[in-house]
This record gives sequence, C-alpha cells and structure tokens, in this order.
Amino acid sequence: MNKLLKTALLTALLSATTTLSPSSQASAATWTRDGKTITFSLDNKAKNKAKTLRLTVINDAIIRVEATPEAQIPQKRKSLMVINREGDATVNISEVGDNINISTARLSINVNKRNGMLCFKDKNGKVLLHENANSKTFSRYVSSQSELPEGYRPSTSDDVNWGKPAADGSYNKISMADRSGYSWRMLFDSPEDEAFYGLGQHQSEEMNYKGKNEELFQYNTKVSIPFIVSNKNYGILWDSYSLSRWGNPDDYQQLHRAFTIYDKQGKKGSLTGTYITADGKKMIRQEDSLYFEHSHVIKNLPQEINLAGSHVTFEGSIVAPRSAKYRFILYYSGYNKVYIDGKLVVPERWRTAWNPNAYKFTVDLEVGKRVPIKIEWQPDGGTAYCGLRAAKPQSELEQNRLSIWNEMSKDMDYYFIAGNNIDEVISGYRHLTGKAPVMPKWVLGFWQSRERYQTQEDILSTLSEFRKRQVPIDNIVQDWNYWTEDQWGSHAFEPARFPNPQQMLDSVHAMHGRFMISVWPKFYCNTNHYKALNANGWMYQQAVRDSIKDWVGPGYVGSFYDAYSAGARKMFWQQMNDSLFTKYNHGIDAWWMDASEPNVRDCTPIGYRKELCGPTALGTSDEYFNAYSIVNADAIYNGQRSIAPNQRVFLLTRSGFAGLQRYSTATWSGDIGTRWEDMRAQMTAGLNFSIAGVPFWGMDQGGFCVEDRYVKAQQLWNEKGVENKDLKEWRELQARWNQFGCFIPLYRAHGQWPLREVWNIAPDDHPAYKSIVYYHRLRYRLMPYLYSMAGWAHFNDYTLLRPLVMDFAADTNVNNIGNQWMFGPAFMACPVGYYKARSREVYFPKNSGWYDLYSNQYYEGGQTVNVDAPYEKIPVFVKAGSIVPFGPEMQWSDEKKADVIDLYVYEGADATFKLYEDEGTNYNYEQGKYATIDFAYDNAKKQLTIGARQGNFDGMLTSRTFNVIFVTKTQQKAAQTVKYDGKNVVVTL
Repeated sequence: MNKLLKTALLTALLSATTTLSPSSQASAATWTRDGKTITFSLDNKAKNKAKTLRLTVINDAIIRVEATPEAQIPQKRKSLMVINREGDATVNISEVGDNINISTARLSINVNKRNGMLCFKDKNGKVLLHENANSKTFSRYVSSQSELPEGYRPSTSDDVNWGKPAADGSYNKISMADRSGYSWRMLFDSPEDEAFYGLGQHQSEEMNYKGKNEELFQYNTKVSIPFIVSNKNYGILWDSYSLSRWGNPDDYQQLHRAFTIYDKQGKKGSLTGTYITADGKKMIRQEDSLYFEHSHVIKNLPQEINLAGSHVTFEGSIVAPRSAKYRFILYYSGYNKVYIDGKLVVPERWRTAWNPNAYKFTVDLEVGKRVPIKIEWQPDGGTAYCGLRAAKPQSELEQNRLSIWNEMSKDMDYYFIAGNNIDEVISGYRHLTGKAPVMPKWVLGFWQSRERYQTQEDILSTLSEFRKRQVPIDNIVQDWNYWTEDQWGSHAFEPARFPNPQQMLDSVHAMHGRFMISVWPKFYCNTNHYKALNANGWMYQQAVRDSIKDWVGPGYVGSFYDAYSAGARKMFWQQMNDSLFTKYNHGIDAWWMDASEPNVRDCTPIGYRKELCGPTALGTSDEYFNAYSIVNADAIYNGQRSIAPNQRVFLLTRSGFAGLQRYSTATWSGDIGTRWEDMRAQMTAGLNFSIAGVPFWGMDQGGFCVEDRYVKAQQLWNEKGVENKDLKEWRELQARWNQFGCFIPLYRAHGQWPLREVWNIAPDDHPAYKSIVYYHRLRYRLMPYLYSMAGWAHFNDYTLLRPLVMDFAADTNVNNIGNQWMFGPAFMACPVGYYKARSREVYFPKNSGWYDLYSNQYYEGGQTVNVDAPYEKIPVFVKAGSIVPFGPEMQWSDEKKADVIDLYVYEGADATFKLYEDEGTNYNYEQGKYATIDFAYDNAKKQLTIGARQGNFDGMLTSRTFNVIFVTKTQQKAAQTVKYDGKNVVVTL
C-alpha cells in the first residue's frame, strides 16, 4: 500500500472514535480519538512523568494540552479563566513510526507515542516550540503550610504558630486529603534569538523574560497572569490558579545555602551585621542569612534596639560553588544599596516600610573565588524588611529554555496559541478568555484622585477648581475611608463628612464629571454586611481566629469575603447595590476594587497568606491562590448589568488575572513608590501586562508612597514659599510622570500627600504646571484616536499599549526595549526616566521612517539617536505611514462632538485608520448601533480615501469637516478642508 493511500485510509478510519495500538511498537502508547480530541496512554516508566496525555484542537491555531500521572485526565471544575473552547478546525492525523502527526490548516503537532513529547510547527513545517525530554514532570503536592519556611532561626521557631495543626489534628478545617494535587513543570527548548513577554505586571524593570526568573503570585504592586508570549508568534496560557514560577522552578536560596559565606574578619559561616541606631548605639552580630522579608521573620531582627532611622551594614564575603551567572533577589524597605566584589550592583533604592518591594539583578561569579559583599540598609519607619537571596544556578542553556513550574493543580492544563503575529496570538487568548467590552468613553479622559478626599466638600471643590482653571478632567475618585471609622465594609458614607451623598453625585454630574468610589472586599466583624456574609459561611475566618487588627485607629478585626462562592458574589453585589448604586439612583459611574489580591494582611509569608484567604468555596487556597480578582470582578460586572443593563460597567482593580478583560475591568499597578526607578519600573510593568492580553492598564501617576524629604519640602513651600532642591526634584518627577501617563490607556493621578492636583504640584507659572496642563489638553485632542482604539480592543482584540516587538518583530534590536513603545498604530512614546535629563537615546525601528510629533523632523529607521527632551516635553514620534485624527479642544470627553477633525497623514508608507464612534456610555453597540469610517492612504499615488460611513447610532453626526494635513519629510502642507456627509471621498495630497 503506498504512503498516500495509507494516510487517506487512516484518516477515514479516525473520523469516528478510534482506539489504535501501533503494531510496530509493542511497548509504545495506545491512543484514541474522539472528534477533535486525541488521548494518549503513555508508556513512561518514570514515576514523575505523565502517563496520560490529551490534546484537543480548539481551532486551527489553538491546541489544548492536558497531562496527568494518573490513568485518566481528572474531571475538573469549570475553568475560571477559559470560557470559550469553541472553534472550527479540520483535523487530520497521520502516523509515521514512533510519531503521530496532528495537523490543522495552521499547525502541525508532532507527538512521540512513547513519551508524549510534543513539537509544534507552523503550516510550512517551521518549528515554533519543541518540548524538552524533561517536560511534563509531576510530583505529588504536599502543602508547604505544614513546614517552616527556609530562613527561620531555630531559636525563634518555637514562637511561630502559623501553619501548625490544631490540637484535634485539623488543619484550618481542611484535611490534608483535601489538598491532593500535583506540582508540575513544563519545559521547552528555545532558540537563542527567542524573546518572551507577558506574565503580568512585575516591578524589576525587566522587559524580555528570556533567561529570567519570575514568581507568579498576587500582591500589592505585583500582578501575575499565567500567559507568556514569544516573538516567534505563539503564546502559552496555563489554566492554573496556584503559585507558579517562570524560569528556575526552585525558590531562591538563603545566602548560606547558595554560597560559602565569611564574616568581616574572615570567619566562615556568617556575615557581619553592624547596627547603629539614630542615637548612636551600636550592635554587632553574626548573620547566617539575610531573610527579614515578612511579618514572621522580622522577629529575628534585633528587638533590643530601635531600627527606625538606624544605619545597618551586612558585610563579609561569599564563595560560589561553581562558576556561573548568579541571579539575586533583593527584598527591601527603607534605603538599600548592594555591593559585590567592590562594585555597586544595586544603586540606592527606597520603599516605604509597610510596602516592601523586590528587585532582581545578576552577577557573574567564579568558583572558589572569595568575593566581598556589602549591603547598606537604612530602615525607614518602625517596621523594617530586608532580604537578599540567590537562585541555585542552572546552566545558561537550561536557564534560557521556556520553563513553567506550577505549585498545585489537579493536572497539567495549558493552551498553545499560534498566530501570524503577536496581535493574532492575543486574539487567540481573548477567544479563550473573553472579549474586552468597549470601555465608557470618559474612561480615556483624565482622572484625579488622592489617597482620599476627606469630605464631600473636598470632592466638589476639587472638581470645581479643575473647571475654573479649564484643566480637562472626566473622573474624580473617592478612595477608601469615607465610612465611619469602625464600619469598614458598610459601604455607607459617614454623615458628618458626607452629609448628602446624592447631592454630591448630582453636583459632580452637573459639572460634567464622573464619580468613582472605592469598595474593598473587606469587612469589619461588627458590620451588618459581615454578619450576613458570615452567616452563610462566606467569610474567610483565619484573620478573625487570629484576632488580626488593621492599622486604622486602635485597629479593628475583620476579614475578606470568599469571592469564589457564587452566593457570596451575589450577596456582595447586593450589598453594594443597596448601599451605593441603586440607593443613589445609579449615580456612581465606576468602581475601584482595591486590595483584590486579596490582601488580607500586608507582608505575610505565602503559607500564612493561603490560610488567610481560604479555604475557598471551590477548593483549597493552595489551588485557588491567584484568581480572586477575576471572580470578584464577576460579582460587580454581572451584578450591575442585572440592575442597569444599558449602563456601561467599569472596574479598576489592584490585582488581575487571565480573562479579567471580559468584565470591563482595568488594573493599576498598586501602591508604588515615588522615585525615578519606580517610574521606570512602571514602563516595563505596563508593557508586559498589556501583552499578557488585558488591554487597559494604568498607574498612580506620580507614585503613591512618598519619601519624607518630599513631604518636608512641600511643607517648607507651604510655610515659606521656598522651592528647595527636593521640591525642585519632586516637581520635575511629577511633570515627567504626567508626560508618561498621557501615552498609556488610563491617564490618572493619585497619591499620598503632597497633593497631586496640578495646582498643588506647582504654581501656574511653573514649567511643571505648564507641562502637565499641556498633556491634559493633548490627551483630549486625541480622543477620536483613543476611542477608536477602545473600539478595536473589542471588535478586533486590539492592544493599545504596545511593546515594540508587537509591530517590529523582525527587528531584533527591539527585543529588550522597555522604555519606549507604540501607543496605538501611530505614536512611539519615549518618556524620560532620570532626573535632570534633557535628552535621551531613542531607537528608531527598522523598515519605517519617523516624524517628531512636535516639529515634524524626520528620522530614518534602524538607528539610535540622542534626541532632545526638554523639561516640558518627552520625545514622541509618529510612524511614517500613519493617519492620526485630532479632535477639538475639550474640558471633558463628551463636551463636544468631533464635527471638525484635523486629520494628519504622514507620508512614507501606505496607511489605514478606522474611526470608531458610538454613544459612549451604553451597550447599544452590542446591538450594532455604532459607526465606522475607514481611511486609506496610498503613498505611491499620494491619495487619501475617506470611505463611506458604515453603520449608525442615535445622535450620530451626519456631516462633519476633515481638515486634511499632509506631512512629508520636508514640509507640512496647508490643510485641505473636506466636507464629509458619509459618502466616499478621495483627496489628492
């Protein structure tokens, strides 16, 4: 029988459910097919390898892969992230020797019948991803909660009670049997020129995750999304909610385990810790590790001295067990520096005492060489956190593979998503996890917030001042603590400070503003809402059992509700509705869902955090650790739509997860610090968050947590009108951060004191004030461009904030650029991240020309240029072959209809743009009530075609004016005025 006939016959036989045992390989696996699902019973002898493998073809470009060491793939609960596994595909299967080949119109998946190793190829046979022989390894999960974390001193371990069974042997009412599951690892080979992006939002200024390590859990300023994207045009989404690790699957080690360590005098076994207090007291002690990273281990710091304002030095030397690149992680609050081998490897970093940060760095070390190490630490506050650990090195070949480790799941379950470009990969992700609705138009305007407005009058006077000064704004935000002090979770305004909330809301709307309010999933035990939830078993109990008091007033005991319970979600929304939404005639426009990690208590070890936020209604918090924000968002999105089905929902949440976009939810980067390095970290954080598939992201513009020097500088200004050096730096930092904020999806200022309203940052004749107002106004002129992208995010799965690799993947020079990006199809934003910088290097990607937004100066692609960056402006460039609509100047997003649009056309390449418009605040677009206008520029003919308008909606402009402005390498031509009534128009430029 010839090969073609044999393949055709085999394909026909497999059109129904089939069981085959390849006769030529007696010890090879059996496999079955049921439609688009193929299941393999593997002949793996190793105990830690998968025994059963199942592949499901979702569509021509998406493959689901499941594996288990058991005889069958387990039945699982409904996925929290994947809601759509439907798709069309023609699946063909052929068998050659030890391999089964599963092919679609877009992909070919080769499966080794003996061990289940996978190789994914495109339709041309090019390898996209090849599994390593050590992939799909499993180990039976054993809860780490029953063990003390590495780094505890034996002398203090007796004082630690977390994670210990109760006297009756119970474990927080969860038996160890309930914790059944597996830890598993996926491992794939990766070519040298591959780059990886995504994983959510992390704070170490890392762009390309090739060769990096990242732990995936949720915490304030850290958002973990289990989705990685390759510049080879594929992505992997793993359907798991537990702690995960990208890169090295092992946790970082304490210094004494990673190295042989010596103190300052050369004695083996410890470093020398020197503590000098603010009043000059000195203490020296030996430190076998630097692990003061959370509430349970900071007891190991000296208790007999006051660390506030002290200076601490840890020094000695380390000897590496092998020559390698060592990957360190610094955990810090206060001021920190790290020196290794006499070199400053971590310049000064600062973070407020209650909200530490982590920073990663690498050092090459030689085996056997004693290398000096010194850590300088200045605690800044009554609580102090500090830690330095190192990963056990892998070979660089191993480190640079695609490696994913997952702590606890019932089985391995991931999706391979291919595309012709990264946009198609992200579209595949949203096919699985849900489309992003069209955001309310006002969301794209400016938002003003503070750590909180104290009173109703604060809210109204602040918005009124914006209108008086004609500084554009749409949204004013009421942060936490608008309730009576001991009534957190009541969702009720304190009458003494907010005497008439309905009048306040009506006044905000009368000034053409929108009102957003903070609602936490947290409840004090004495509130009626807590009691109602608790009566149904819907409150996490560990914090209550441990009598954990928060930081408010004398401290109050409370906890968080279990958002994994459908009944709890329904009651949570009903409480919000009764207390806020329907009570005030649907006048609250948006919801700020804070602490949605959930952050029951700051600075606790992972094991105790699991106890604090579990068990959940769906299972243990070992398994359901990272997905709280998405089920919490479900409560509000579906709750509001059930009450006001045609009022667009908008949520802002401090955490995030795969699929969050389907609930009209954006994420902000948490309580970040207010330093230049913190601003730079938001650039890579936001870019990787966006490429992880969730299109709307923002930050506390200007930072949240403030150094004392800035606070004192503002006080000096208020008292004496003196701008000292710290205030001068503060104002420049705020100006630069606002310039940056103009070119991301959410444009929002927020922070602690000093206040962040533009007139509180600087007087109106100051360059900082002038610059901030300039970018406010530019943002509003860009509203047609911005809102079109919001439409594309829904209809075309578009990504607004775009790492350069998305549009210039063929140019490998962009792989590691994390401080410039595309904002939509036209603008390349290049913020300034250093104090007193008045220029910066900009890389202009190849195969395109570039125009300076302000001057129209032209730059060829493929070069790096040091460009001007004056105080008042950041460099922004427009890609040649762009069409950009600028609307009228406005004070709020719907003040004026865009009846006159200045349409800029930048020559150098063909260009297209689709203008999207609808009613802005309702869901009529879901019934097709929206309109689009296609623009197409033919560079060879120098012709612009304004296409016939498609669609309609109530209140739509039937005619308008386009002022077409043609920008060339040598000039900007005078505008051609085009009267447009919805019919096709051709303009020769």
